[in-house]
Amino acid sequence: MRVIAGKAKGHHLKFASSTRLRPTSDMIKGAIFSALDSMEIDYTRVLDLYAGTGALGIEALSRGADYADFVERDPRFCDIIWDNLVNTKFTEQAHIYRSTVKKALSFIKDRYMLVLMDPPYTDKTIPNMLQILADSPIVGEGSTIVVEHAEQKLLESAYGCFHRIKNINHGDTSVSIYQFKAGGPS
Repeated sequence: MRVIAGKAKGHHLKFASSTRLRPTSDMIKGAIFSALDSMEIDYTRVLDLYAGTGALGIEALSRGADYADFVERDPRFCDIIWDNLVNTKFTEQAHIYRSTVKKALSFIKDRYMLVLMDPPYTDKTIPNMLQILADSPIVGEGSTIVVEHAEQKLLESAYGCFHRIKNINHGDTSVSIYQFKAGGPS
């Protein structure tokens, strides 16, 4: 696993073997960021939920994000995120919250232009977390939400004012990309 583009291109990222952790493959990561680049996404402030190793948020930092916050509940993975931030020299542009996503969404107050979500594929709360996120003040006009999920797990076409504008499929992995659209669900 490595950073595939930008300032930290080629840096290898530390990861741990775990039944809970399924790192995003370089191929899927490349597809996500290729799609985002084609949409001219604002990378000003990034939120990496279910961060695991921090690979998605670090990729965003490498591609020019000003700042990234990482949310991960497992202290072992928080240590790995920190090690990866040190290795890529992004410690000054990042903060790690050791918390569940649900709790973090209740206390984080910053506004994010890009939210990256790579939850465990077996997590049945993802639609609910998407709805909580879409209804929160931390996202809004100009924000983009990216969710990696199992291909067979169907997500709604809209959550609040966020509508799915792109879906990427590769093997058993799907990525849904949502953007803000005034007026809410149609």
